[in-house]
Amino acid sequence: MATETPATERPAEPDAPEPRDEDRPDPALADIAMALFHLRRVWAKPDLMKRIRAQTSAGPDGRPLQLSNLMVVNAVAALTAETPGCAPHPPGEATVGAVAERLEIDPSTASRLVGHAIDAGLVSRRPSPVDARRANLGLTEAGRRVKRVADRSRRAYLDALMTGWTAQERTDFARLLTRFADAAAQAPQYSDGIGRIFEEAAAD
Repeated sequence: MATETPATERPAEPDAPEPRDEDRPDPALADIAMALFHLRRVWAKPDLMKRIRAQTSAGPDGRPLQLSNLMVVNAVAALTAETPGCAPHPPGEATVGAVAERLEIDPSTASRLVGHAIDAGLVSRRPSPVDARRANLGLTEAGRRVKRVADRSRRAYLDALMTGWTAQERTDFARLLTRFADAAAQAPQYSDGIGRIFEEAAAD
């Protein structure tokens, strides 16, 4: 008759492998990732651009204003407001190349978007006083009005989102978000392609 092996004499179960550092969950990072994913879903809703276009009035030439027009207006306004030593182009000047750098797009795309903004009457172009071979961009009066209204609308939107936040919470959030955005801009490009994720999971 077989006898049971006392529990004290049973062979020990092999120890589970220690989790690697990259596998250890960090609740804060998980919350940040989920929040960013949620924001991405909000801004990627299929009807978002339709609603933006529906709420956008026509420009000075009668054409509907595009989101790209506002991007160029903001870039030109920021470039002409920069102080000496803050950019590789002459301070106070906004060239097509500088717009391309600021919007992180290729020069040919920037040239096309700048042309659309000029046609819409929002941006002017004149020879650069520094180098006559290139054009110096500036905002027209219509462009400045669009910038003022856009800034006011953006402030109202953020103010509504942060209803109930204290002044200190807003200040802390602005500081930390700016720090996060700066780090993201300086880091190598991040790719979250689903194919790469499954490839790494299969090799794990």
